Amino acid sequence: MTIASFPAIRLRRTRATGWSRALHRETFLDPANFIWPLFVTQGKQVEEPIAALPGVSRWSVDLLVARAREAQSLGIACLALFPNTQAERRSEDGREALNPDNLMCQAIRAIKDAVPDIGVLTDVALDPYTSHGQDGLINEAGYVLNDATSEMLVAQSLNQANAGADIIAPSDMMDGRIGAIRNALEADGHANIQIMAYAAKYASAFYGPFRDAVGSRGLLKGDKKGYQMDPANAEEALREVALDLAEGADSVMVKPGLPYLDIIRRVKDRFEVPVFAYQVSGEYAMIEHAAAAGAGDRDALILETLTSFRRAGCSGILTYHAADAARLIG
Repeated sequence: MTIASFPAIRLRRTRATGWSRALHRETFLDPANFIWPLFVTQGKQVEEPIAALPGVSRWSVDLLVARAREAQSLGIACLALFPNTQAERRSEDGREALNPDNLMCQAIRAIKDAVPDIGVLTDVALDPYTSHGQDGLINEAGYVLNDATSEMLVAQSLNQANAGADIIAPSDMMDGRIGAIRNALEADGHANIQIMAYAAKYASAFYGPFRDAVGSRGLLKGDKKGYQMDPANAEEALREVALDLAEGADSVMVKPGLPYLDIIRRVKDRFEVPVFAYQVSGEYAMIEHAAAAGAGDRDALILETLTSFRRAGCSGILTYHAADAARLIG
């Protein structure tokens, strides 16, 4: 009897058939892994397609409820809300963020009334409300003030919590704001509201279409490099995550997603906590434009990129492709 020599181990054996590939698959996608970002606008029966984000629209509150019902039917776990605030309601200090009847609060209440079992995540930052497009309050030189901004973010968080938000997600990158928000939520009787910290949010070139969607691109004076992270830094991201967890964050986010898979993996390995990624507007647009140009199969591109986030260690992904991906998974 001849004993087999090279290659005695053939890794292709388990890849030879579809059933076997499924049996040996290590990473799985489920609609419950998705958080669907949705943009809110003024009016009734309003859908405003966003040119920079093919297939994505701003929705009035009444039509947003229909999206919430669609999400629930697809098994999507949570919605992330972002308002397109009217120009006349924007100000230097972003005071509209504290209005209990602003677009965000209207949308929270409508969704929780109509679809109470779906999660609602709310963005906490001032850029949708400021006339200058920065995430916080600025001084005469245009510098974003950390502590004064944090005080506004605490009030904004309480406003959203009182409207019914399930997850408060501060995206501003101010130092110390997670602890301040957590303390305020506890003191105000909101002990069970989660905080998902945008812990490692980079000053990325991939945010352009989002700024169109919320109406801040043309308003932005300067850039956000003074508070968002340098894309060249990784160790700093671990320090940011450690601080946010110590201050009371329940989960952390890395943003953008695909260019920062290494950060996701390092955060997951170091802290062993729920890590989320935001597949941002520029990433979404690249897939849509590549597919439109015939450079790749759209469905395959969607599922492959989302799988990469899960493989890197994500508990979930914020993605504009949430509904499409949920349908593809079936």
